[in-house]
Amino acid sequence: MRRSRDASGFTIVELVLVVAVLGILTALAFPSARYAYVHTKELELRAALRELRGAIDEYKRWSDAGLIAVTVGSDGYPPGLAALVEGVEVIGQVDKKMRFLRRVPVDPMTGESEWGLRSYQDDPDAGEWGGENVFDVRSLSPARALDGSEYATW
Repeated sequence: MRRSRDASGFTIVELVLVVAVLGILTALAFPSARYAYVHTKELELRAALRELRGAIDEYKRWSDAGLIAVTVGSDGYPPGLAALVEGVEVIGQVDKKMRFLRRVPVDPMTGESEWGLRSYQDDPDAGEWGGENVFDVRSLSPARALDGSEYATW
């Protein structure tokens, strides 16, 4: 059969070749897109940890300077993450509260605003929070990072 010169369109072979090439290109691009997504989540986790640790350090600095009341046994660290958000009374100023965070950030790996906590009195290898104060925070995600480390150790 001869094609007329006026007939336009693609043959089935041409369509199959185009679909195959698009499939191969998609298969090649998918791993790099997944890598970029995970890398972005890791950057968000680092930023959230930096924000939380900065607020804890600022609370400690204020308590060491005698600007906020310190409870016995807390070593000047906040009793929980809620204290950083709700604020604490400033010594010598009536009705003045110092807030260290606007909100507890969401852990991008778990999608929750729950964090693993460590108190100053806890052993460095302790898996559970002692509850005395908040000295450090960590992700509760059991997953591993792109570099092979666990998010919980960041």
